[in-house]
Amino acid sequence: MAFSVNTNAGAFVALQNLSNTNSNLATTQNRVSTGLEVAGAQDNAAVFAIAQGLRADVAGLSSVQGSLDNASSALDVALSAGEAVSDILIELEGLAVSASDAGIDAASRDALNDQFQQLITQVDSIVSNAEFNGINAVDGTDDITAITDTDASVAGRITIDAENFSTSGTGSLSISGLTLSGAGTSAQAALTQVQAAATQVTSALSNFGAGANRLDIQSDFTQSLSDTIEVGIGNLVDADLAQESANLQALQVQQQLGLSALSIANQAPGAVLSLF
Repeated sequence: MAFSVNTNAGAFVALQNLSNTNSNLATTQNRVSTGLEVAGAQDNAAVFAIAQGLRADVAGLSSVQGSLDNASSALDVALSAGEAVSDILIELEGLAVSASDAGIDAASRDALNDQFQQLITQVDSIVSNAEFNGINAVDGTDDITAITDTDASVAGRITIDAENFSTSGTGSLSISGLTLSGAGTSAQAALTQVQAAATQVTSALSNFGAGANRLDIQSDFTQSLSDTIEVGIGNLVDADLAQESANLQALQVQQQLGLSALSIANQAPGAVLSLF
């Protein structure tokens, strides 16, 4: 091959190889720094599109999980209120039984009635305050609803019907206006109604408990599904850092050798001077 100081083919080859090494080194360094083999569409358009679709699914499941958590919290408040009302009804029943005793006098019955009325007032206080995030499921107002899939369709929801633990009104416990004062028949009538109210609350708590179990099962499934999809995304786009670490060291050596080769190639035209 002829010597030329205008065209240095060897330097061109060395420069091209060095450029390729630098490009591969930049790719490897990016994978090491981000932990991703496919960080964008330029890395692998098909895989990136699939990963983005899966990330959208994960985002949707995160919203589902939030809805389930919100519903669970509202139901926890309803359960606490129901249990408190149930405890009060037990006390009311005990007072009514005592007032039904024909052997007590009117003053004692009046004293029992005072306590009876205070407890009824306490029921309404508990019911009115049993609200979470604007939802009150124990005054007959708000059903508790949670979405269970990402399209939020009616079919993809869990609904726990509201119950009415108020002391008066349609569907309520109907214990407002009861009295233990007067003849023993009043106390007996109060006892009968309180027992019916206790049965109503017990049934409602059973429904709430079943709803809580449904929410827990769905929440566990949603979290498991989200985790599985996250692992799938990782399998698609995550870099093998052990392999990339080995590649990084190899490419750094290649870069140094490429620089040396380019330096040697650049010295070749100088050899022409020895001919003169």
